[in-house]
Amino acid sequence: MDLSGPVLKTLFSETSHSKKPFRVIKTKIVKDDSFEIQKSVKDWCDVENLDLVVTTGGTGFGVRDVTPEAVQPLFEKSCTGITHAMIKASLEKTVFAALSRPVCGIRGNTIILTVPGSPKGAKENIQAILNVLPHAIDLVRGETGENVHAQLRVESHECVHHDHKHGDKHQYSSTSLFGPALNIITEHSNTLSPIKVPVDENLIGMVLAEDVVARLPVPGYRASILDGYAVVASDGPGIYPVVGVSIANTSHLPADKLLPGQIARITTGGPVPPGATAVVMVEDTTLIRASADGLQEESVEIHVQVNDGANIREIGSDTSVGSIVARKGELLSAVGGEIGVLASVGVCVYRRPVIGVLSTGNEVIDHKNTLELKYGQIFDSNRPTLFSIAKATGFEVKDFGIVDDDPKELEKTLNTALTQVDVLVSTGGVSMGELDLFKPTLEKSLGATIHFGRVKMKPGKPTTFATLSGTSGAPEKLIFGLPGNPVSATVTFYLFVLPALRKLAGYENWNSPILPAELTDKLSLDPRPEYHRAVISFDHSKGKFMATSTGHQISSRMLSLRSCNALLKLPEKTDQCKELDKGSTVDAILIGQLS
Repeated sequence: MDLSGPVLKTLFSETSHSKKPFRVIKTKIVKDDSFEIQKSVKDWCDVENLDLVVTTGGTGFGVRDVTPEAVQPLFEKSCTGITHAMIKASLEKTVFAALSRPVCGIRGNTIILTVPGSPKGAKENIQAILNVLPHAIDLVRGETGENVHAQLRVESHECVHHDHKHGDKHQYSSTSLFGPALNIITEHSNTLSPIKVPVDENLIGMVLAEDVVARLPVPGYRASILDGYAVVASDGPGIYPVVGVSIANTSHLPADKLLPGQIARITTGGPVPPGATAVVMVEDTTLIRASADGLQEESVEIHVQVNDGANIREIGSDTSVGSIVARKGELLSAVGGEIGVLASVGVCVYRRPVIGVLSTGNEVIDHKNTLELKYGQIFDSNRPTLFSIAKATGFEVKDFGIVDDDPKELEKTLNTALTQVDVLVSTGGVSMGELDLFKPTLEKSLGATIHFGRVKMKPGKPTTFATLSGTSGAPEKLIFGLPGNPVSATVTFYLFVLPALRKLAGYENWNSPILPAELTDKLSLDPRPEYHRAVISFDHSKGKFMATSTGHQISSRMLSLRSCNALLKLPEKTDQCKELDKGSTVDAILIGQLS
C-alpha cells in the first residue's frame, strides 16, 4: 500500500507556486524494476513534459532498492545542491538518514527528485527544498525567476534608515539568507558583449563567445615526427645515397621528388619530400660514407622495413579545415593547451567586466601613507585586499580611492566611477549610523535601484546590492556596498562579487567550488548562518577533506583570513543544535589553493 504518495500529494496541493498551488496530475505505482521505473519517469519527462517528477522509495541499501540506479542515467544535469539539502534535513532528525541514497537531476524541462519510501522521510525531504522549487522550476523552464524573487522581496522584513539631515526615512529590503541574495545578484549579472581579440597571454581567464573553427589544416604540410631519413617504404632495408636534406625551416624545403632508391636526411617537423612515403628513425640507420670534409652524408644503410606513412604527420592529421578546435563557453586557462590550439586563429570572447573599488569613511587612511596614525584613524586594508583578489582571479581593477563621509563628495565619486566601470564595489557606509550615506546616496542622488540592504549571515549582515540602468542600451551597472570591517568585506566579495564578475565574463560555472569537509574541532554556532574561515586539506589516510578553523572569527580580525582557503557554511543556532561536534561534515566553499 502506497502511504508516502498521498502524503506528498497533500503537501504539494497546500503549497503555493507563483500564488497557485502545485497541481498533482499523475500518480503511478511501479514495482522495483529498473526498466519499469526508468520508462515511467522518462515518459513523464519527455511525453507529458511535467514540471516536476517525484519518486518515493527504493533509495535505501536494500537488495531491491534500485531507484537511484534507474533514474540517474536519465539526468542531463545533476542537482547536487537539492540532494544535499534533503539529506541534511533528514540527518538533523535521525542518523539513519545516512543510509538513504537520493539523487536529483534535470531532464529537458523537468526536475526529477527521488525521496525515501517512508511518509515521514519523504515529507521531510520535500519540505527541505519546497521553498526553492518554484524558482528552480522557473529557471528550468527558461524563465528568470523574477516573479519568485519579487515575492521574496515583498515578504522579507525591512530595515529603516533615518536621514538625519533631511528627516526622511528610507526602507531597504532585507533578504533572508545568502542563497536568495546571490540569486538576486546573478539575475542581474548578464553576460557582457562579445569582442574579437588576438591570441596571446591576455586571453587567459576569458570565455569563448562562439565556436572556433579551423581555417587552415594542422599541419599544413606532410611533416616528419622524428629525426631520420625520408624513404620510399617499398625499397626496404639496404644502402642508399642521401640526395637531400629537409629541416623545419622554409629556407631548406625539398625541391626535387624523391625517387625509389634514394633517401633524404630529415629533422623533426621537417617537410617530407615529394615521393617519400615514410620516415625511418636515425637510430635504425648507419652512416656508410660522408664527404671528405665530413659535413655531408653521402650514403646511409637502412636496417628496418617500414610501412607507408610511418612517422609522418599527414596534412590536417591534427586539425582538419572546418573542424571545431574550441567550443563556445570554454574558459581559456593558464595551462596553455587552449591557447596552443588557437594560436593561428583570431577568436571571439566575452568582454571581461571592469571593476571599480573605493573605500569610505573619515577615519580611513590610505595604506601607503607614511605618516603616523592619529587616535581614531585606521589604515585602509580593504582596497589592497580586494584589488589582490580581483587581479588574481583575472579581472581589471580601477582604484577610486577613499571618500570622506560627505554626501556631495560621495555622489561625485560614484558618478565618476560608474562612467568607467561595469561593477562598482564600495566598502563602509552601509550600516545604520548617521554617516552611513551609501544607500541613500545611491537611491536619492543617482536613481539606483536597491535590491537588498541587509543579509541574514555572519559576517556581512549590512551587505547592499543595487543596480543602475545603463544609457543607450548599455548593460546596467552592478553596485555592491560591502561592510567596512575588513573580514566582512573580503568574505562578501568572495560570496557575492566574484560570482557576479564570473557570470558577467561568460563563465558557465561561476560559483566557487564546494567540498564536503570534516571538522577537526567542535564549533559553536551563531544565531545567523555563518561563513567560518578555515583551512581545508585532504587527509589521504581518511580519504576525506579535513577543515580546521582559523580561530577567533570577529569581523575586524584579519588574522582569521591568514592561510584561509575555505569558508565553512555553518547553519544558524537553534535550541536543538547549538554547536557542531568534531567529526561533523560541513560544506566548504573553496576560495584558495588546497593545502
